[in-house]
Amino acid sequence: MDGLGLAYLGAGIGASLAVIGAGLGIGNIAASATEGTARQPEAASDIRTTMIIAAALIEGVGLFGEVICVLLALK
Repeated sequence: MDGLGLAYLGAGIGASLAVIGAGLGIGNIAASATEGTARQPEAASDIRTTMIIAAALIEGVGLFGEVICVLLALK
């Protein structure tokens, strides 16, 4: 396998790890928000707002990781 093939392989593995990490992070946030809402229903709107902000930040980091992997693969 030549260097270019290894670069594509590394970029694919890196992008998949970024997506898996982001998915696990957003899943943990959703689980915690659901549990928090079940324990304290009157704070549901605050919990939802915080969850959406945190999920957006995690998704941004996952997207950033994917873009870096694509840029490295196409370099």
